Amino acid sequence: MATLSIEPAGRARKNRLLKSLALLFCLSQLYGCLPAVIGGLAGGVELYTERRTLERSAQDNGLEIKLRGVYKQDEMLTDTHLSVTVFNGVVLLSGEVQDDGQRQHAEKVAKSYEETRRVVNELQLSGTTSLTSRLNDTVITGKVKSTMVANENVPSTNIKVVTENGVVYLLGLVTEKEGQLAVEVAQAIGGVRQIVKVFEYIDE
Repeated sequence: MATLSIEPAGRARKNRLLKSLALLFCLSQLYGCLPAVIGGLAGGVELYTERRTLERSAQDNGLEIKLRGVYKQDEMLTDTHLSVTVFNGVVLLSGEVQDDGQRQHAEKVAKSYEETRRVVNELQLSGTTSLTSRLNDTVITGKVKSTMVANENVPSTNIKVVTENGVVYLLGLVTEKEGQLAVEVAQAIGGVRQIVKVFEYIDE
């Protein structure tokens, strides 16, 4: 006699839910365009959607990858600590270089790509930071991001956070009010020495 195995309804619903959540997560990682849900849907919290187009978001991700690869192989940029962050075609260069020649060279390379709309060169002329300092920066960035996500008035989906030697850089597409709220969030985090706004402002 053939045996037909029927999955319990509760388990089936659970598996479908898990698959749906996994799909949503994958899509959000690929495109970054899903709404950021803060505090759960039940609370009636406002949803912030990605303000970049899908094409622009993909271009930003691709440009970051290309520039990081180019800088890593560039013999003119040896003994440097150079970070690249791109949002809506705005390229932020942060970190440390040995001299102004390296600083200008890195900027010139970034400007040579057609996907680049603007370059914000925040490279500092100094010795490279220690591993401990970079770990602290990573912790600060994580705290700023998580606090933004928890604040329903900050469009965290549309803001990138970068920390270099205690200096927090904020990039993104925001209204002036949203930008100020993001700054206030960052200011409240321990270890932050300075905040640099690299925002592009949109209408309320």
